[in-house]
Amino acid sequence: MARIVMKFGGTSVADLDRIRNVAARVKREVEAGNEVAVVVSAMSGVTNQLVKWCQDLSPLHDAREYDTVVATGEQVTTGLLAIALQTLGVDARSWQGWQVAIRTDGAHGKARVEEIDGALLVERMGQGQVPVIAGFQGIGPRNRITTLGRGGSDLSAVAVAAAVRADRCDIYTDVDGIYTTDPRIVPRARKLTHVAYEEMLELASVGAKVLQTRSVELAMKQKVRVQVLSSFEDKPGSLVVDEDEIVEQPLVTGVAYSRDEAKVTLRRVPDKPGIAATVFGPLADANVNVDMIVQNLGTDGTTDMTFTVGKADLPRAREVLEGARPEIGFSEIVADPEVTKISVVGIGMRSHAGVAATMFKTLAAKGINIQVISTSEIKTSVLVGGEYTELAVRALHTAYGLDAP
Repeated sequence: MARIVMKFGGTSVADLDRIRNVAARVKREVEAGNEVAVVVSAMSGVTNQLVKWCQDLSPLHDAREYDTVVATGEQVTTGLLAIALQTLGVDARSWQGWQVAIRTDGAHGKARVEEIDGALLVERMGQGQVPVIAGFQGIGPRNRITTLGRGGSDLSAVAVAAAVRADRCDIYTDVDGIYTTDPRIVPRARKLTHVAYEEMLELASVGAKVLQTRSVELAMKQKVRVQVLSSFEDKPGSLVVDEDEIVEQPLVTGVAYSRDEAKVTLRRVPDKPGIAATVFGPLADANVNVDMIVQNLGTDGTTDMTFTVGKADLPRAREVLEGARPEIGFSEIVADPEVTKISVVGIGMRSHAGVAATMFKTLAAKGINIQVISTSEIKTSVLVGGEYTELAVRALHTAYGLDAP
């Protein structure tokens, strides 16, 4: 007998027939003798509609009320799946984030999980009941509903798995595993049987949509084995595990891209000590995440500073920077939302030189200009014009020998 947390994304519960399919999968695990908890997302498209309503009323809406609205999608799914399971003779009960309770910090819209007491869930699972838990939701310091950011149901599932000491956390989605890149762009992309936590963390952070970044971060910290599977096919999935479990460590594991970036350039910023803190401090206070950063060499006592933020954060970033203009002293803000971040990732990069050079040569051969570069021990990322996304991904996938035969 194993203790398993099963998570189903929006496409897996998009309508009543798919919810019935999910119920049948859960029942199979229960009949196999396993203790099961389920975490669900909102039905496909529901969260987008809820977000749109908030944005249509006010682009700079109150984040606390935003959370109140967008958290409702998961509540509907938990009740429907519990009913579907009960119809199949499975003892099931819906749980909202506050009932578990999934305690978070107060960063509404991007809350971080701080604590989950899994004792009551373990007790119910031991009695044969299947808890159906709302993903994406938590409860903040003042007992306000919080949400965990887009893809936050993955984080909920891993956090629940850690809290109940599950043997495995199965993430069911509309793909049958983790691929070397997006198969919709590169038909010869290969499915990976195993991916190291660190690689998956980098892939998720630079655009791979399979798992939310913070869910991988938590899985790595808590050593939760995560499996990515298809909701619609009975095929082997991909396991995200510790690096020690992977026998072969390829030079490059995957190529990821993100169209969710916006480039921001501050013109003629005073070139003096402490200016970076003056720029990025207010952005951090406003929960605007900054990624790639480049500062040009100053010539006349000023410099240009370029960085990227999430495309959805661009209006808030503009507002914050304009508010801080007297302290910063820049002349103008230039924003470009039509950019894409392309990244190559692999734990084998630690011990091999020339990975970045291959990337730069490949893009140059295709006439693709690189706007910004950033690197880490197992990742190299570049920012390019959005119109070159597919060409760049295909060229790099081939250049690193990732194409399937």
